[in-house]
Amino acid sequence: MTSRLIAGVLFLCSTLLTAQEIRLSTGATDHQVFQRGESGSADIRLGGTVSGLAPGKSIEARLTAVGGKAVKGFQWSAKLAGSTWSGELKGVPAGGPYNLELRAPGAPLVQVKDLLVGDLWVLAGQSNMEGVADLKDVQPPDPRVHSFTMYDEWTMAKEPLHELPAALDSVHWSPKQTAPLTGPALEKWREARKKGAGSGLPFAVEMVKRTGIPIGIVPCAHGGTSMAQWDPALKEKGGASLYGGMLRRVLAVGGKVKGVLWYQGESDTSAKSEALFHDRFVGLIAAIRQDFGQADLPFYYVQLGRYLEPNNQLYWNRVQDTQRTVEAELKNVGVVAAVDLALDDLIHIGTQGQKTLGMRMANLATGKTKRGPHVLTAQWSPGTGLASSIRVTFAEVNGALQAPGRPAGFSIHNAEGAAVPMIYRVDPDGSSVVLHVTGKLPAGGTLAYGAGKDPYCNITDAAGMGMLAFWAIPINTDGKM
Repeated sequence: MTSRLIAGVLFLCSTLLTAQEIRLSTGATDHQVFQRGESGSADIRLGGTVSGLAPGKSIEARLTAVGGKAVKGFQWSAKLAGSTWSGELKGVPAGGPYNLELRAPGAPLVQVKDLLVGDLWVLAGQSNMEGVADLKDVQPPDPRVHSFTMYDEWTMAKEPLHELPAALDSVHWSPKQTAPLTGPALEKWREARKKGAGSGLPFAVEMVKRTGIPIGIVPCAHGGTSMAQWDPALKEKGGASLYGGMLRRVLAVGGKVKGVLWYQGESDTSAKSEALFHDRFVGLIAAIRQDFGQADLPFYYVQLGRYLEPNNQLYWNRVQDTQRTVEAELKNVGVVAAVDLALDDLIHIGTQGQKTLGMRMANLATGKTKRGPHVLTAQWSPGTGLASSIRVTFAEVNGALQAPGRPAGFSIHNAEGAAVPMIYRVDPDGSSVVLHVTGKLPAGGTLAYGAGKDPYCNITDAAGMGMLAFWAIPINTDGKM
């Protein structure tokens, strides 16, 4: 027995079963991804039963890699066994795919195939995280990216990741459902589906490309859901609540994950809900970290994009601004922009935009780039005649600000919040933007980027990180920065 492969054997039952057979009941299933620890490896706990094994005989286990070659340190190793056994593979290195093999004298070989050790990411929020983009030119799968389906089976990840009617958690079912959709009914539903692409798979594939570390995805999002529906206080309802269902699924994959990807807020842009959004959002993040037992768990989210609907524009922009500013309040929290991305319908980010969001969140997760343009100040510079300018400075810019065609998205507003047409040219200038304006700045004037619910915004930095929408930034007129 090697020092890295430890079998703890528990004699919990003295009665032998009638057939010679090894059964693995806990610990590993085909295509499973195990969360690596701080050391970069994972400890895989196994358990099961064995029948018809003569006294003194043993179960043996090993890990093999591609081609059937034993993984170094995990060759055949003996385990004493009663009718119920347990053991642990300690220090399995990140990577794979691995095959787990169990054998005993006179019993058929047991194999668990295509195991990976890497990082697990939870996908949560509402429809733009669930993915409602057209299923055209979607992100191709990668064999190193697997998904824990909504019916609790591991498989190689492919679009669409979310299948709400098939979920084990009843919170995802339609009002008329009494059980998960299965069999021919599920296949018929799948065949009719035209939408479902999201940012989770593009994110995971991008992470694998950059790091070489396998990724496991845990889809938990549900379209149209509000912060109230994600209330952590509902966790005692288990799979009958969104938060409880998410927590159950995290426990089902081992209880630890690398981080959470979140896209939600569209359902909280009424006057009443917007007023509560900040505290609910911050409270959700705190609850996730406490219930997952990971105080600094990375939590990356998407700022609201666009919506071709005219009502509650102010509250839409206020939710965006809360999403922009919360990032600075909490550790290991990051936000990316979506306001510059094309839609596939009146509110849902399109397939190609979802790929962009995946890339942007991967930038946050890897920490190899700056976080993208975050507004700092707006400084008025009076000119001659009717011509003046406003220099808007940004932090976290990769390279320089840029735009395809005419840079757009800025607007000036009076004290009442009404737009005042003044900007006639926009010039990116490194990590700043110069707005050329005409006329007199209105009293109490403020600056916005992405005002309203359907603005045209197109400014990014050299790393493709979009400029975050912002609302009501004061314009400094005293000459002091």
